[in-house]
Amino acid sequence: MRNFNHRITSIAALTAMLILTACAQPSSPKVAAASTSEAVVATSVLPSWQDTAAKKSIVDFVARVTQAGSPDYVPPAERIAVFDNDGTLWLEQPAYVQLVFTLQRIHELAPQHPEWKTEEPFRSVLAGDMKGVAATGETGVAKLLAATHTGMSTSDFRATVHDWMSKAQDPRFKRSYTQLVYQPMLEVLQYMRANGFKTYIVSGGGVEFIRDYSERVYGVPPEHVIGSTAKYKYSFVGGVPTLTRLAQIDNVDDGPGKPASIEHVIGRRPIAAFGNSDGDIQMLEWTTAGPGARLGVIVHHTDAEREYAYDRTSKMGKLDKGLDEAPAKGWVVVDMKQDWKTVFPNATQ
Repeated sequence: MRNFNHRITSIAALTAMLILTACAQPSSPKVAAASTSEAVVATSVLPSWQDTAAKKSIVDFVARVTQAGSPDYVPPAERIAVFDNDGTLWLEQPAYVQLVFTLQRIHELAPQHPEWKTEEPFRSVLAGDMKGVAATGETGVAKLLAATHTGMSTSDFRATVHDWMSKAQDPRFKRSYTQLVYQPMLEVLQYMRANGFKTYIVSGGGVEFIRDYSERVYGVPPEHVIGSTAKYKYSFVGGVPTLTRLAQIDNVDDGPGKPASIEHVIGRRPIAAFGNSDGDIQMLEWTTAGPGARLGVIVHHTDAEREYAYDRTSKMGKLDKGLDEAPAKGWVVVDMKQDWKTVFPNATQ
């Protein structure tokens, strides 16, 4: 096994997730969720939102920074909005989608690796023993990531993700993951772009994983996706220039890593940030601490019937410190149950 240069924060989080995760069964086709024209959305502002204070805060902010002559006017070049992905734009329970991908890939690759029948953590994954996987700790999770995410070209990895995403289905909702994006947040993305904003995804997930679907689902092009990255090796394979994914982490885009990545990639401080967990706190702080009008938004998962209800004690998407700090820092807390008319696109709710 290659030497996987992992980071404690990322691997520890994945280890905790494994305790609660079960492998989903593949079956439904992909859906292009972000098909609504931005002009229509701009006319009927955020139609999937209830007329509550949360919606008013977003609409009022956009009006203030886009109206010429307003003391809070921001030129289009400086209208940057950043969005976390898991739990902010699509579901993250009962496990992050990329983790489900990882576990299912182990099952798919197992026939090529008979040694996995006795080697941990692969043996436990194949047996459906998630507690056994968690018991292997950071080293075990690193092995899973190395086996499923590295040693291949970037184009081969993206093709693998694309194929999986076109078939995989959430076990509870019986829908493809690209159908389990949040309709109210799709509308926010489109509404802000219609008002001259550039929208970026800033996620702790793997950047290449997200880039496969970001444009067709969210309308966010791959160059506007910031995420955790692996190191690459450039070489010629069969006479063709190739980038190969190595079993080494280049950057973990979570917590304090988010504002650092924003500065490194975008070079401008955002004026609006949307998150859902304590892993987004630093991004919200960095965004809202700047001069002029600023908007910080936290999506609070309160709807167990239509989605999930979780916050302070969750293994994934834990929201504890963020809830406590939001009032003093002026962050808008969106109550999913109270503020959203619907959760998923084309769903009867």
